[in-house]
Amino acid sequence: MYSDKPNILQLVALLKTHGIRQVVLCPGSRNAAIVHSLAVDADFVCHRVTDERSAGFYAIGLALSTQSPVAVCCTSGSAVVNLFPAVTEAYYQGVPLVLITADRPEAWIGQMDGQTMPQRSVFGSLVHSSVYLPEGKDEEELWHINRLINEALLAATHHAGGPVHINVPLSEPLFNFTTKQLPKVRTIRRLSLSALSDSSGANNLIRQLKQIGAQAKRIMILVGQLPPSQRQTLQLLEALLPKAVLLKEHLSGQIDSTSEFIDNFDALLAGLNYMEANDYCPDLLITLGGHIVSKRIKQFVRSYKPREHWHLSPRGEVVDLFGGLTLVIEGELKNWEGCLFDEAIHWGDSSYRQLWQEHSSRLTQPQFLYSAMQAVGSLLALMPNGCAIHLANSSAVRHAQLYPLPHDTEVLCNRGINGIEGSLSAALGYAKASERTNFIIIGDLSFFYDMNVLGADKVGENVRILLLNNSGGGIFRGLRGMPHDAPSFGSIMGAHGQSAKAWAEDCGLVYHAVRSSEELEQVLPALCSEEASSPLVVEVFTSMDEDTELLQAYYQQL
Repeated sequence: MYSDKPNILQLVALLKTHGIRQVVLCPGSRNAAIVHSLAVDADFVCHRVTDERSAGFYAIGLALSTQSPVAVCCTSGSAVVNLFPAVTEAYYQGVPLVLITADRPEAWIGQMDGQTMPQRSVFGSLVHSSVYLPEGKDEEELWHINRLINEALLAATHHAGGPVHINVPLSEPLFNFTTKQLPKVRTIRRLSLSALSDSSGANNLIRQLKQIGAQAKRIMILVGQLPPSQRQTLQLLEALLPKAVLLKEHLSGQIDSTSEFIDNFDALLAGLNYMEANDYCPDLLITLGGHIVSKRIKQFVRSYKPREHWHLSPRGEVVDLFGGLTLVIEGELKNWEGCLFDEAIHWGDSSYRQLWQEHSSRLTQPQFLYSAMQAVGSLLALMPNGCAIHLANSSAVRHAQLYPLPHDTEVLCNRGINGIEGSLSAALGYAKASERTNFIIIGDLSFFYDMNVLGADKVGENVRILLLNNSGGGIFRGLRGMPHDAPSFGSIMGAHGQSAKAWAEDCGLVYHAVRSSEELEQVLPALCSEEASSPLVVEVFTSMDEDTELLQAYYQQL
């Protein structure tokens, strides 16, 4: 029988699936449930060593001899720091040790309880990964436990390899050994280019992955934000996986009008009912790039998890956005086209792609009355080809996704953290060194937060700003469950009555104000003109309530 602790069960199961068999066990009460669960499992070879200082070095010897990662488990408190000499040696030798330390719940640290000390990240920079496990009180904590353990175990052998630390807080009672079987656990693998030349295991994994790809009928490729230098990846994806559903957002980049990529998938998903959704979910999801804006695609994939999720990551990080990651492919797509994806042209069923494409083609471009959405759509329709578009976060980046882009555009946005600060500064810095006409679509809070940059350096003639002013953070107005009549709502949404006119003109920008569709139609040609000799800003004043109602009505009619 194993312990009943969810974090211990996940840990023991994942040690097995990651191929760790040698474990060094130190005595103690707080770690007794971990020790017991390892000792009763015949798949582990257990070694008893009383002194943690010796145990750590004993584990180093085992790892060097077996050329495999070795786990060492100890109790809480001073026992943990007694591993420090061995951790230091393992770090500088590149020996893969898995340090499993039991702990009390965090609430009891520093409260004069026995054998307690701060163990979170106790080994500092001398370990390649340090994770602090939740106890597993709900489904989200179980997912988090699983992801953290996978991350740590993968880090033990990543590149040169080295020690990793898994800290396991445990509440009393500690000695309920009532679980008959380990749970079935999700195991995340990592495939790296460096392993191909000297690892039969990596080549075996590639063979297994090719088999998975060949058996998958419904394959979806989802591309997040890509820098301009990597956007040729989109063309490569089309060539390698001609039967897959290809989804991208504007931040992923743009290719020619004959592209098979679908970029109106957010609207498509808004119109799906429960029964239809099952037909649209993938067997195999392949993701690459950075952040994805659409909340609907996140909710859709999390609700209808594919059997396999492969993520291409240039640095090999574990990023489990959809809660079902099974493989990290380190490197860029072009590195793998000749080995992993060399037969992918045959993967998938084209009927799945046709289902998505036919639905996408039935969706018509939205037509809004005067609103922030109309302003964004009208600007994109008039914008010249070959420009650079900078989208501020919150509403601006989402409104732009409703419309097609001009040809040969560069699209940029601060989606690393998704904050409103710095959108204007980053855009002006880019424009200073760019030969393109640079259009900035930005909301009022983001603009006023960052407005000082207009006076920091002379704004170039190639800058055009569309400022959407609805007197606050309009995106908060549409959040489900937000109490609009609460006294705090004005503070939550940053309500204001400001205009950019005086500051924009003081900083040398030509300023126009818009308060109707007619005024918008009159002003936008000047904003889009490539003959302008001064930077321009068009401030579009709209009603937050009307913007929200129009946008909600659009999605409801889908």
